[in-house]
Amino acid sequence: MTHDLVIRGGTVVDGTGAPAFTADVAIDGGVIVAVGDVAETGREEIDADGALVTPGFVDVHTHFDGQASWDETLTPSSWHGVTTAVLGNCGVGFAPVRPDRHEYLVQLMEGVEDIPGTALHEGITWEWETFPEYLDALARMPRSLDIAAQVPHGALRTYVMDERGAEDVPPTDAELARMAALVEESVRAGAVGLSTNRLAAHTAKDGRPVPGTFADDAELDALGAAMARAGGGVLEIVSSEGMGMVPGGYHADVDLAARFSLAHGLPVSLCLSQVDTAPDLWRDVLGWIEEHRAQGADVSAQVAARPLGILLGLTTKHVFQGRAAYDEIDDLPLAEKVAALSDPERRRRILADAETQTGLGRLAFRMPDKAFPMGDTPDYEPDPSTSVAAIAATTGATVEEIFYDQLLARDGRQLVLFTLGGYANRNLDHVHDMVVHPDTVIGLADGGAHVALICDASVYTSLLGWFVHERTRGPRVPLEVAVAKMTGRPAALYGFQDRGVVAVGKKADLNVVDAGRLRLHLPEVVHDLPTGAPRVVQRADGYVATIVRGEVTLREGVDTGARPGSLVRR
Repeated sequence: MTHDLVIRGGTVVDGTGAPAFTADVAIDGGVIVAVGDVAETGREEIDADGALVTPGFVDVHTHFDGQASWDETLTPSSWHGVTTAVLGNCGVGFAPVRPDRHEYLVQLMEGVEDIPGTALHEGITWEWETFPEYLDALARMPRSLDIAAQVPHGALRTYVMDERGAEDVPPTDAELARMAALVEESVRAGAVGLSTNRLAAHTAKDGRPVPGTFADDAELDALGAAMARAGGGVLEIVSSEGMGMVPGGYHADVDLAARFSLAHGLPVSLCLSQVDTAPDLWRDVLGWIEEHRAQGADVSAQVAARPLGILLGLTTKHVFQGRAAYDEIDDLPLAEKVAALSDPERRRRILADAETQTGLGRLAFRMPDKAFPMGDTPDYEPDPSTSVAAIAATTGATVEEIFYDQLLARDGRQLVLFTLGGYANRNLDHVHDMVVHPDTVIGLADGGAHVALICDASVYTSLLGWFVHERTRGPRVPLEVAVAKMTGRPAALYGFQDRGVVAVGKKADLNVVDAGRLRLHLPEVVHDLPTGAPRVVQRADGYVATIVRGEVTLREGVDTGARPGSLVRR
């Protein structure tokens, strides 16, 4: 007998949290048929001696809702081992939608998730009105990985309530019945859940909050009952305290999640990060979750595995924009811009012009101790001595001068990690404790979102590489725990029972990873969105192969052209 594919002699980390072991893995018809000593040959074989063999990563928090309608590979997430991506998070998305409300949903996504509206308008096909039609449109495109979609509360409320959807008003009885019927229809068609936003700081471009931000228990209960009637699904919640807003919001939202779960028998996934205003609050949140789980509620938290911050640079956004002497050259090509900035007279004029400073610059100049020039390989737990503030103190230069020098480094492609904002995960010992907690999964990677300033889709490589194998300034995450948090746990959360574990009968979504070579490159800006709009991406070394449904989709990070991916319907 000859198998379709045999992976030989790898260290299998099976996604359950069990100890790693050495084994061959045989695949036929897109399914794992043997794990152990495989005597038979394969039509294709991969030598995994010295490498890890893991399930494909299940990313439960992406914003590829628009990109999925034009991009078959969903980079950069697929470059980092993701084989299943869940769309429709944070209450925003593009279905259901009336034909005259396309513009509103685009500016809602642009405002909340920082995806260029011009690119969305150009790239989205709008082949749908209802959510089932949206799923059908997604299903028609060939893909290198699997996707699944949640019903976004913001789009749902807008579809039924129109302009009133963004207001802090309850739906009428008829409107609520209509929303519930649409949720039931969507779940029956394959939606894997419902997402809702409680964070008032999340707004559309026009400044209005995401529809559903202030929804009461009665509204959520009606939608939960509809999900239950249709067979289930996950409720994903962005907490009102997720960026340090609304003190007490985390506690209220955990209680809401528990009531919802107990009432409808459904899992709830709550986004959790460390917030500046209460840096130890996450411990309380996980404690409240533990208490509710002990009472039977199925509540868990999505957490990130590294600091959250924005990338400042000449190719993204930076601290001198808004100063007249800089704005004069802002439209130049990168090389010409670097040449212009290298002129001593222009440098003098830009540094002297602090009166027209933009908000971003004022913030960065006020907190230079939170700004860290990135290397290639980037350090996501930088030593305080490497901050812009520390470099300025050591060299005798001003903070502004150090920021200016960083703009010119690497021929203008240098980036500075600025860990600002209400949530930042700056204490990596705390992040470690969040990651290893039994009631968390890895999330918040935000693939496809905040494309001009952030690339956190690479968090999977950070966790498997640096946090597991390389960290020296604090505890590391055990290998088996890290893999389970990226594979078996999120797959179980969303009811994807056919994947997330390396075992006979499971779908053959796998990564073969050379941990000794696993490293991230410096993020870079490319202009490959529709209309040529820019986005930040990040490459990685060490992925020997990524396999979806038994087919190698990436080999050493290079797309093979295989398109075995599909839409996952609940």
